[in-house]
Amino acid sequence: MKKANQTLIDDLTEDLQPIRPVRASHGALWVAGAALLTIALVALLLGVWEGVTSATASPFFFITNGLLAALGGAAAWTVVRMANPQVGNSAGPTLWSTLILAIIPASAIITQAVHGGLGEVMTDEHGLDCALQGTGFGIITAAVLIVWLRRGAPVSLPAAGTLTGFAAGAIGTFAYGLACPIDTLPHLAIWHCLPVGFCALLGRFAVPGLIRW
Repeated sequence: MKKANQTLIDDLTEDLQPIRPVRASHGALWVAGAALLTIALVALLLGVWEGVTSATASPFFFITNGLLAALGGAAAWTVVRMANPQVGNSAGPTLWSTLILAIIPASAIITQAVHGGLGEVMTDEHGLDCALQGTGFGIITAAVLIVWLRRGAPVSLPAAGTLTGFAAGAIGTFAYGLACPIDTLPHLAIWHCLPVGFCALLGRFAVPGLIRW
C-alpha cells in the first residue's frame, strides 16, 4: 500500500516545476515604473505646465492632484497585494483616500450650486477633453496591474477589477493634470476627478474576465 501511494505521489509531482514567488514589493516597483512612464509620456506629448514647475498654481491644484496621487498609490498597493490570496479586508487605505478625495467634488458642487454657477461648470469647454485624457493616460497602469494579477490568484475578482480602475484612473488623471493649465476648484473637482469613478466602474466589469483563473 505504501509503495502504491508513493507511486501515485511521484506521478502527480513528476511534471511540477518551481515558480517564482509573487512578491508585493516587485508589484510595487511595476506600478511605480508605470506611473513614471505615464508622467514621462505626458511631459513628452503635452509638456508640463509652468504653474507646476514654478509652484505658482493655485492651492486647489496641488491639493487635488496630491489626493489623486495618494488614492492612486493606495489603490495600486491594494491591488498588488490582492494577487496573493488572503483573508480579510485590505482596502482600508483606498476607502479612506476615496472619501477624502470625494470632499473636493462635493465642495465644488455645493459651492457652485449655491452661487448659481453649476451650469457653467458642466459646460466647461475643456472639461470633457481633460476627463478623456485623464482616462486615456490610465491605460498603462491598468495594463500593468492586470498582468500582475494574472500572475497571482486574487480571491475577489470584482473587487480587484474595481480597485484596478481606481488606481488607473487616479494615476492617469494625476499625470495628465501636470499638463493642464486650468487650476480652478470647479474644473479640477469635476473633470479631473471624473476619470477615477469612470475607470473604477469600467474596471469592475471589464477586468475580472481578463484575470480569471
